[in-house]
Amino acid sequence: MDIEIGNAGRLLTLDETAEILRKTPAQLRYLLASGQAPKHGKIGGRIMFRRSDVEAFIEAAFAEASA
Repeated sequence: MDIEIGNAGRLLTLDETAEILRKTPAQLRYLLASGQAPKHGKIGGRIMFRRSDVEAFIEAAFAEASA
């Protein structure tokens, strides 16, 4: 699914985000429940992620690992 909203960038589903993070959807749901997942929002009853937020989440993980 390829959805773009204004300057928010591309929106990703939970499955797409899990694939980018190399997690299973269940692992990503666990991260959501524990407050450790990238920023997200519920749109039409579905959890969606902005691609830019997922990329920032990955960058922050690398920055934290090298600190």
